[in-house]
Amino acid sequence: MTPIVYLHGFASGPSSSKAQFFRRKFGERGVPMEIPQLDEGNFEGLTISGQLAVIERAVGGKPAVLMGSSLGGYLAALYSARHPEIERLVLLAPAFQFPRRWRERYSANEMEAWKREGSVPVFHYGAGRERRLGYQFVEDSAQYEDEPVFSQPALILHGMHDTVVPSAISTAYAGLHSNVNLILMESGHELTDVLEPMWTKISNFLSVPKTIERESITLSVD
Repeated sequence: MTPIVYLHGFASGPSSSKAQFFRRKFGERGVPMEIPQLDEGNFEGLTISGQLAVIERAVGGKPAVLMGSSLGGYLAALYSARHPEIERLVLLAPAFQFPRRWRERYSANEMEAWKREGSVPVFHYGAGRERRLGYQFVEDSAQYEDEPVFSQPALILHGMHDTVVPSAISTAYAGLHSNVNLILMESGHELTDVLEPMWTKISNFLSVPKTIERESITLSVD
């Protein structure tokens, strides 16, 4: 089966509970999954362009399935729109409209202060504490489209009670693109309380093998 590359969310990392859950599930079926650290250990210098470069190295120009959560979902869509070698996408509460919605989180005065000071403190879920994020994150994201258009088949799973990225965004996106199948879950943004139901839907969408294929061994008796 085509390898899976999992893209974690903003201020998260490869050790996130969702990433590790799906790594275990795919591993049980003999399907490789790579979970790159998208900030490469430099969260303060994070940019959308830098994360896309990390994805490019992880994919290596070969066929792959991209699976992304929140900002990782937006990145998966952005990358797939530019790389036809990506075969399928699985997007978990994808942060479509991210460049615009991110800028709207801050007032004009807050943006000016961020630009003047160079960085602001942001809670980093992976580290469990606040870390600095540079203003280049805002400047770089402005060059990218709010809703990337890709042609590959995609499955979107989105919580109906998501207060971070409203499910209406995914509903509207899926309504405009026939290659996208949307499933709304009885959950919020994290989706950690519906992992097993999501796995069932994802494994069906990707036609994940039911068991690990083993080479048959023929024993001869002399």
